[in-house]
Amino acid sequence: MPALTLAERLQIFTEAVTVYPVSCEKLANGRSDLEWLAAVLAGGARIVQLRDKESADRELFEKALAFRRLTSAAGALFIVNNRLDIALLSEADGVHLGNSDLPAEAARRLAPALIIGVSANTVAQAATARERGASYFNIGPLYQTATKAGLKDFLGPAAIPAFRAVSTLPCTVMGGIKLHHVEELVAHGAQRLAVVTALSQAPDITTETGRWIAAITAAQTCAAAPTGA
Repeated sequence: MPALTLAERLQIFTEAVTVYPVSCEKLANGRSDLEWLAAVLAGGARIVQLRDKESADRELFEKALAFRRLTSAAGALFIVNNRLDIALLSEADGVHLGNSDLPAEAARRLAPALIIGVSANTVAQAATARERGASYFNIGPLYQTATKAGLKDFLGPAAIPAFRAVSTLPCTVMGGIKLHHVEELVAHGAQRLAVVTALSQAPDITTETGRWIAAITAAQTCAAAPTGA
């Protein structure tokens, strides 16, 4: 199957993505990243992010190739965390860059057809995301999270509207999100919820992925309904 254009990738991202699963093998209760991937795809995920900061380069590359094969077969977007080289070599759909990673504007020069996500811990970072070459920005961390050590400040759901007000780019939210947060987050304007342990530590990852998609969709339908309907 030929690679998607950036416009095609962004259409899937903006129109089909609800839950945004992010891998973390060490927090998956003994399950491998590939087992996790098969499970979230079976549950209906339309995007996945490979986040692996521990594997050697060759191992990470081979894993990314496997992610690409499985996501292509499922019609899902594949994003690589941090590593533009791995994203390009595995023909991923995009890369997500943190604030200490390669600058988005440099990545955009090398990867004009990729979705490029950037982390926005402040409103100012969200405001400059588009001019830096980003396709979307991630708001976070919202709540206390096990995947980022040493953090003390968390934005909370009430911060979402301020971030969205400064950019027309699509956004995701992340950081300690659990299923019971969904309704509140959607009410504050969240549309795409990125999660790690909420799925990776679920006893049945496939079933839990489906529950998240259904919960987000239901909350969005409720939020869009006219007042008094």
